[in-house]
Formats: sequence, C-alpha cells, structure tokens
Amino acid sequence: MKRFRPFALALLSLCLAATFSVAQDTIPAPENTTLSDWQTQSAQIFNITDEKLAEFLWLARPIIVFADSPDDPVFRLQIDLLQDRLDSLADRGVIVLTDTDPAAMSDLRRRLRPRGFMLVALDKDGSVLFRKPAPMDVRDISRSIDKSPIRQQEIQDARRAR
Repeated sequence: MKRFRPFALALLSLCLAATFSVAQDTIPAPENTTLSDWQTQSAQIFNITDEKLAEFLWLARPIIVFADSPDDPVFRLQIDLLQDRLDSLADRGVIVLTDTDPAAMSDLRRRLRPRGFMLVALDKDGSVLFRKPAPMDVRDISRSIDKSPIRQQEIQDARRAR
C-alpha cells in the first residue's frame, strides 16, 4: 500500500497538469479595450462602445462629446476643434470619447444625462470638471483642466522630478 501512494500522487499531479494546460489553451486572449488602445496611442478619438467610468479612474481624464447623431453640425465642429490639437490633450492625460447613439444608453449616457449636444470633461477621480452645451476649443479645455487640483499636483510633481 505504501508503494501505491507515490504512484497515485504522481498520476494525480500529471492529470492536474494536463487539465491545467488544456484549460489555458481554451482561455480566449484578452480583447483590446478602449483604455488599452488609448494607452498605446493617446492622440486619437474613440467611439464609446461599452465603457464604464470606473475603467478610467486615476488613469485618464475622459472628455465625452455627446450628440444625437454623428451628422450633427455642432458635433462635427467639436470633433474638428479637438482633432486640431489632440497632442495637447494627450499631454494632460485626456481620452476623447464620442457617443452619438442615444438609443444605446451607454453607462456614460446614464450617468451624465445629455440632451442633444453636450461636451463633458471628467477629472482622473471621476468628478465632473465641466459640462458645456456648445463646442469649446482645446485652449479653453486645457485651461479648465489645468485649474483642477489633481492637474496642479501633477504639474508640481513634474517640476520636482526635474
């Protein structure tokens, strides 16, 4: 009986190892998320799919552009203003998101409740920096972001690091 135990343990460990390797092969590879795409290339505009605000906490400052249609002239103007200086926003840790499908009722739409066109900026802690019913240029957006306490701390930390 004592000779059987080591054999049984060895057989059991082989079975577990084989099961584990088969289970690893069947696990799907993680999909790219908006956040991971932004971390790779931050100077771009993303269409909202199923993002939750919690995904961006302490990692990015979401700017969300809401409209009832992608053909809304005010929406197009805002996108043009943002695209002209996306690098300036990327320097401030901004991720630009768009939502032009009111029927989808995304998490962001449920929380922020836009009516027609609306531009919203959130800070890294999830608090609302501003809501605007009209387009803003990047210079004004940058000024608003730079006034936030979290951004002020980032600026001070960057100065100390030099």
